[in-house]
Amino acid sequence: MTGRTTPDTPPGGNRIVSREEWLKERIALLAEEKELTRRRDALAGKVRELPWVRVDKSYIFEAPTGKVSLADLFGDRGQLIVYHFMFDPTWSQGCKSCSFIADHYNGIVVHLAQRDISFITVSKAPIAKIELFRARMGWMFPWVSGSDTDFGRDFGVSFTDEELADGAAVYNFTTKPYPIRELPGLSVFMRNDRGEIYHTYSAFARGLENFITAYQYIDITPRGRDEARTGGMGWLRHHDRYDDSSFVDPWAERPGITGPGPQ
Repeated sequence: MTGRTTPDTPPGGNRIVSREEWLKERIALLAEEKELTRRRDALAGKVRELPWVRVDKSYIFEAPTGKVSLADLFGDRGQLIVYHFMFDPTWSQGCKSCSFIADHYNGIVVHLAQRDISFITVSKAPIAKIELFRARMGWMFPWVSGSDTDFGRDFGVSFTDEELADGAAVYNFTTKPYPIRELPGLSVFMRNDRGEIYHTYSAFARGLENFITAYQYIDITPRGRDEARTGGMGWLRHHDRYDDSSFVDPWAERPGITGPGPQ
């Protein structure tokens, strides 16, 4: 009967079976998981086979130590990953969703370095504001300001008020109306022995979920993300603000602005 459970149907709606029956179904699912792993490996290979675009434009960023170029961000390594962190100059703090991702990559930068990869975070906010927020969050990864460059616009994450007003912003390779000037993204670059720099890959929106390990754990629990109940990522906070009932998303500090949803 609707609304009632039996001994074979728990409150979550899943069947209750013997260990033998469970094992049979689990092994069948394992075959699908292995196929997905093989497909993911193949897709990663296609990512590495993409053509490259030479970067001839000069970009100068502000680091805590002073001015640095795009080439400087590589350090002594040949590969560079840039995370475009949503932090508009007018905001009091960085985006909570980007902070969620940063919590994941904060501890792996040292490991990536062993694979000839530098990992840098870039935001439009001024470096002084960035440093205050980074200290509050306890992060150690390199973070620079791109406030005086076209870097964010050229790589698809920063928009002018005019672009937002006429719906001409192109994000995640799609033109549609967007609500705010800064959106998240990830860009990958390669530098050859002659010092030439090439753009090799970009990801945006839900493509960034691949780098959120917490979701991999959440997805295997009985309730999963359960975000229909919480309004998408409405449950999320900065890791030091879960007990703050007055929490407001940085982009929501401007009245009438709604945040970006999954794309």
